[in-house]
Amino acid sequence: MKSSARPSLGTPMLAPAKINLYLHVVGRRDDGYHLLDSLVVFAEVGDELTATEAPDLRLDVDGPFSQGLTGDTSNLVMKAALLLRRELGLSQGAHIHLTKYLPLASGIGGGSSDAAATINLLSRLWRAEPDRRQLAKLALSLGADVPVCLSACANFVGGIGEEVTPAGKLPPAWLLLVNPGIPTPTPAVFKARGGAFSTVTRWKEAPKDFGELVEFLARTRNDLTEAATKVTPAIASVLAHLQQITECRIARLSGSGATCFGLFDREEPARRVERHIRDMQPGWWVRAARMMT
Repeated sequence: MKSSARPSLGTPMLAPAKINLYLHVVGRRDDGYHLLDSLVVFAEVGDELTATEAPDLRLDVDGPFSQGLTGDTSNLVMKAALLLRRELGLSQGAHIHLTKYLPLASGIGGGSSDAAATINLLSRLWRAEPDRRQLAKLALSLGADVPVCLSACANFVGGIGEEVTPAGKLPPAWLLLVNPGIPTPTPAVFKARGGAFSTVTRWKEAPKDFGELVEFLARTRNDLTEAATKVTPAIASVLAHLQQITECRIARLSGSGATCFGLFDREEPARRVERHIRDMQPGWWVRAARMMT
């Protein structure tokens, strides 16, 4: 463990939304866990966390999607804090504040991203630099999406989530995230899934521009779309809205849903469509955001 200068923690840390630009189910282990191949990116929208020194660990939660969430160990943020402190052999505490802006059970890794941000935030607060292998093992124990969320940049993900490989620098793009407001639990989606397994699909070199990115993604898919739509039929309506937009080059489900995304090359059409869908479907959660490249 190395010492480092303590940064200012007054500014909230973003726990960004995780987006699966594609998701292939490529196999299944004997223990029932599915093996995946996915290109994961992050959007410049998400939950926010702050932390201050305190005698013990405490978590407060607020925000538009905080209903039903508690500050006890049922929350991944508190689990991550307790595991990190134990892993580092520390006794310090922290007062953590989570503002929940992302919908729950929505396929964009809200809880996983919160846990990863907690690990990064408390490492700074406690002036610790844990070994990367330590962190990877700890992150995977919290959930399959947590390891990739630690880096919050474009990665290929394999295995059950533990295989994280940098995907290189992606071209600028905008994401329009749309959720019909219906929680869609991941276990139910995998249970509803049928059919054959897909193959691993990755590039040798990152696309040089937006057109090359779209061309690559057109050869991929989200293998959970059909199953997720069985669990949450409103997903079909969301995708239909996005597919009608000329400037939307790719319309797809993220993760196990119910959030879908549209991929745009510029901010203006993404913002315009955001306003249009909000007017048409006031009960849906809709956010346009730059893709973190």
